[in-house]
Amino acid sequence: MINIIFFGTPKIALKSLEYLYNSKEINVLAVVTQPDKPAGRGHKLTMSPIKEFALGKGLPVFQPKSIRKEQDIQQELKKLNPDFFVTFAFGQILSQEVLDIPKYETINLHASLLPKYRGANPIQRAIINGDKQTGICTMITELGLDCGDVCLKEVIDIPDDMTCVDLFEVISEKSPKLLEQTLTGLVNKTITPQKQCEDGVCMANKLAKEEALIDWSKSAKDIHNLVRGIYKFPSAYFIHNGKIIKVLETRVLNGSGNCGEFIRFSKEGIEVGCGKGSILLVKVKPEGKGEMLARDWANGLHK
Repeated sequence: MINIIFFGTPKIALKSLEYLYNSKEINVLAVVTQPDKPAGRGHKLTMSPIKEFALGKGLPVFQPKSIRKEQDIQQELKKLNPDFFVTFAFGQILSQEVLDIPKYETINLHASLLPKYRGANPIQRAIINGDKQTGICTMITELGLDCGDVCLKEVIDIPDDMTCVDLFEVISEKSPKLLEQTLTGLVNKTITPQKQCEDGVCMANKLAKEEALIDWSKSAKDIHNLVRGIYKFPSAYFIHNGKIIKVLETRVLNGSGNCGEFIRFSKEGIEVGCGKGSILLVKVKPEGKGEMLARDWANGLHK
């Protein structure tokens, strides 16, 4: 059995933990996840999906505020004598002291085809940039940002209507087996990690708040990609009559009109002029209201 300690926090990593926990090849010794955080209107302290699963299985759970600084937790992890650390969307940077704990390596699941989209938001950036493909890869963690040797890769297609939520789900489904194959392959020496080529390095920087505001002077295709890329996280939006209108679903059209102008209202939605082409707003979420069809929002404006 390969003994691992799993580092992860959000839902996207949950299926990987479940799969490795149930694997005949892997033994999960413990879980490391972010501290409980306030959530919802009541700001009630809420545990991560990873912690919830671990507690249900009786696994030890560690929740450092900063794993690099908490020597007591590091010592506890050493006592478990893991072969590997496995990290997937953990949310903290590891120090060399932490990386030196496992017998073999720390393996990270990264949601892009490295060296493209190193950094915090590879899933959203791939869609925002209109990429037709992305992927996942397992890599050996080093101190630099996503620069370690790559073990395995898997390509994932991005259809024109795929949102970041859809892509999160696909990555969540495909990651578990790739992690298991990586761990067993490294132990059996059937995998030889490959150094990343420095040509084509591309950063997936954290999304800035101002990026969510729709710039109607951009092409309809670029706006459509933005809407898909930050669908509900945090959602593209525009301001109408002083209110924030989040845009949840769009279609690219070939019409023309002044940038940001409502060209046409129809049963399908609202056509808006862009820098190139036009875009159909299909579904929106007006400030203070729930999600609705754009046509219904438009009907309300005319009452």
